[in-house]
Amino acid sequence: MQPLTAERRYPMQVGPMQAMLQTGPQGGRGPARRDPAPTRAAYRMQRLWLTPAFRILLRFGLPVALVLLLVGGWQGSETRRAALIAWAGGLRDTFVNRPEFRVSVLQVTGASPALDAAIRGRLAIRLPISSFDLDIPAAREQVQMLDAVASAEVTVAAGGVLSVAIRERQPAMIWRRGAELDLLDPTGRRVAKVLARSDRPDLPVIAGEGADLAATEALAIVAAAKPVLSRIRGLVRVGERRWDLVLDRDQRVLLPAREPVRALERLLALDKAEDLLNRNILTVDLRNQLRPTLRLAPNALREMRRARGLATVESAP
Repeated sequence: MQPLTAERRYPMQVGPMQAMLQTGPQGGRGPARRDPAPTRAAYRMQRLWLTPAFRILLRFGLPVALVLLLVGGWQGSETRRAALIAWAGGLRDTFVNRPEFRVSVLQVTGASPALDAAIRGRLAIRLPISSFDLDIPAAREQVQMLDAVASAEVTVAAGGVLSVAIRERQPAMIWRRGAELDLLDPTGRRVAKVLARSDRPDLPVIAGEGADLAATEALAIVAAAKPVLSRIRGLVRVGERRWDLVLDRDQRVLLPAREPVRALERLLALDKAEDLLNRNILTVDLRNQLRPTLRLAPNALREMRRARGLATVESAP
């Protein structure tokens, strides 16, 4: 016959009191079971380990602090410090002075012979030299400080060549300042000094205070005066606000401060129709565009009066 109660497949869990009652005071049934709950210290340690800052400090901060402590202790000796510095300096010199880093040639492109010599004198680089010892930005600034240099590119090319590519300013006029003559580019920037006007007869001459600041306008006036270009002696800046066009035979055209090119074009149109500038005239005043004024030479005025029957007899001395 089968028993009326089924056999337990899993053991029944009992509490501590029940276990003590079952085992008895003498522990007849065996040792007491271990409590699985962690201790208070273990619980706090687990909670602390879950903190990200603590994990980072323990994994990285502690090794770094240990290494720094060891290095600091080793560096406490002055002899060891000097030996380390000497070793590092020798290692750097060995690397820097390798042949592939050596610069032996200075090449200047885009510059005239005079500017080439000026650039080499300004840089004053003693070759050969390591590329690590070159200050490329400082060298470019030194080159661009020259008046004749519009822009410069300084690079270290293959083969140990220090390449200096120059865009040179092109002179467009001569600025006379007393006894000095300076070459200016189309924007009025100084290019170089010239010793005599005959050195650059192909360039127009400007004079007067502030003439360099209105160089663009001066070039426009010269371009508009192309029909009488061979007669132009120069432009004079008056009052830092307007120009006088000086021609040969001591003729002078007084241009207005506003729209001087248009005023000159009207005068040249009148000259083409009436041959005005070839007459015995000293000054053509165009400052008042509504009423141009002519100033005749003294002999021309006497002849005009004689032609009109207005000549007077000069008294004897």
